[in-house]
Amino acid sequence: MNSLVPRRFSILFRACLAGALACAGASGLAARAASSLAPGGTLALGVDYVVPPFAAGSKVRTPEGIETFLADDLARRLSAPAQTLQADPASRGRLLDEGRAQLLLLPVADADPLRSSALVIPTGYSSGAMAIMRSDTNIKTWQQLAGRTVCLAQGGRYEGRIAAQYGALEKVFKAPADSLLALRTGGCDAAVHDSAMLEELLKLPEWKKFSARLPTRDLVPLAFVVASGDSASAGLLRQVAKDWASSRFLEKTTKKAVQDIAFEVYLDQTVTDCH
Repeated sequence: MNSLVPRRFSILFRACLAGALACAGASGLAARAASSLAPGGTLALGVDYVVPPFAAGSKVRTPEGIETFLADDLARRLSAPAQTLQADPASRGRLLDEGRAQLLLLPVADADPLRSSALVIPTGYSSGAMAIMRSDTNIKTWQQLAGRTVCLAQGGRYEGRIAAQYGALEKVFKAPADSLLALRTGGCDAAVHDSAMLEELLKLPEWKKFSARLPTRDLVPLAFVVASGDSASAGLLRQVAKDWASSRFLEKTTKKAVQDIAFEVYLDQTVTDCH
């Protein structure tokens, strides 16, 4: 009789362990189901700049940065249409708190308050401000932009900042292609854009004459941001970022966007480069 006790104890222990594991599994499924990014419905993202919808008859223009392309890919993975919402510094926290956005897709610096109030998941993409100019320019430092004309794109992170920090005269265009076209035709002394984009652009032989540059400033990682309690969504987004890294999606997307921008400049340039 006594020999049966250990066996009964073992059976009971295994049954309890199985029950505990089943409960843990159920909790994991519940956490995943609780994600605000569950498939279906509309994926609402807060971004720095909402790209205006294409208007019939207007020129095709590729936007500054790759946020739009990343949002589209995430929406595709979730089988949900993407809706982008303006997330300026004053409203971005409320977008999450009030549930108007399921996540934000923004540059988030190390000292950004979002890091202490929400969950921040790096996408793997980082960029800063970079200036390019004609190769024979006499501008060698950011400070020498004072009083010089600098072209930028509408909605870019650097609009307003170059004038404020360096005393430059800003000319803001609809899109990067328009700004870069102005640089090529003598409409500005420098163009300031996303550094990752410009680094890729300067690999193209037709941009050799405009390969003078100022060093990148204020390099900041692009990140997903979700509410502090939404750990399920954070886990899903970490997996997306991991997939992007393994497939080199960010590099491929940047290269494709730059090729499109360069082609847009080529199509619109009706006069020769400035001399």
